[in-house]
This record gives sequence, structure tokens and C-alpha cells, in this order.
Amino acid sequence: MTLNLPTVLTLLRIVIIPVLVVVFYLPYGWSNEVVVGLFIAAGITDWADGWIARRYEMMSPFGAFLDPVADKLLVAVALVLIVQKHPEILLALAAAIILGREITISALREWMAEIGQRARVRVSAVGKSKTVFQMVAIGFLLYGEPLLDLPVMTIGRVLLVIAAGLTIWSMVIYLRSAWPAITAERS
Repeated sequence: MTLNLPTVLTLLRIVIIPVLVVVFYLPYGWSNEVVVGLFIAAGITDWADGWIARRYEMMSPFGAFLDPVADKLLVAVALVLIVQKHPEILLALAAAIILGREITISALREWMAEIGQRARVRVSAVGKSKTVFQMVAIGFLLYGEPLLDLPVMTIGRVLLVIAAGLTIWSMVIYLRSAWPAITAERS
């Protein structure tokens, strides 16, 4: 396996995760700003690795496998940190919905690929919108302090609840698309 730039950027996103965790727990006033900076840097690598891979035809099977894994690891760890710091039912429920959907859709995609029906579960516009709301919400919630008189936590909560709603909607879309293959009799 040869490592190309997009794959290195994806691996960098994975390396950022433990650094983000350590900084999250540092007892300094600036740690939340650094955590958000790390989260944004990880998001930029996510955008950059895909753009570079497509633009310069550097796609690889390993990169295609690793990219969504890195995304899900980053989101899962960030949501766990947020819920641990702010143990509220609304945040916990939204995080559970988002994580449950990610596990379900990952398994569905793997199964659909195994039966040759991967195209049925392509990323939808609702799924992309969910990702935007989710990532912005996580950034606000990781920061967690008022900023320029903005109620950062309230904004983050609202955005995460919207992301959870979009999460359910996108999961229904994926399941409906896959339903014919799910219910088809196999011999």
C-alpha cells in the first residue's frame, strides 16, 4: 500500500483525535479554543482529502475505507466528550441518535456492498445537511463558553437537535432505498 496525500490527511485526522481528547481535559482557560481549533483542522483535512483525491485522481481503496472511519471516530469521540462534560438528557439523546445512525448506516453500506447493491445507499443531500449541522453543533458545544454575547451552548444544543432530526430523516431515506434489497429473497 502506497500512502498518497489524501490518505495521509485522513490519517492526520485520526492522529488529531487523541490530541483533542488530551487538550479537552487540560485545566486551562484556552483549552476549549484549542479543542475547537483541532476540530476545525480535522474538518479541513476531511474536506481537503476528498477534494485532492477527486481533483488529482488519487483515490484508493484504502483511502475510501479509511475516510468514513476517521469521520465517525472524530464525531463519536467529540460527542462522548460533550455528553461527559454536559450530562443532559437532550445532548445524550441527540448523541445516541447520531451514533446509532452512524453504526446502522455503516453496517447497511457494508452489507449492501457485499450483495452488490452499494449504489442504493449513496450519500444523500439530507445526509450532507445533517453533517453540516452536526459539525457546527459539535464545534459550538466543544467551545461551550459564551462568545461575543452569543449563547454558544444554546446554539450548539439547538443545532445538535436539528442534526439529530436530520439524522433520523436521512436514515429513513437510506433504509427506504435499501428496502428492496433487504427484503429480497436470497437463495
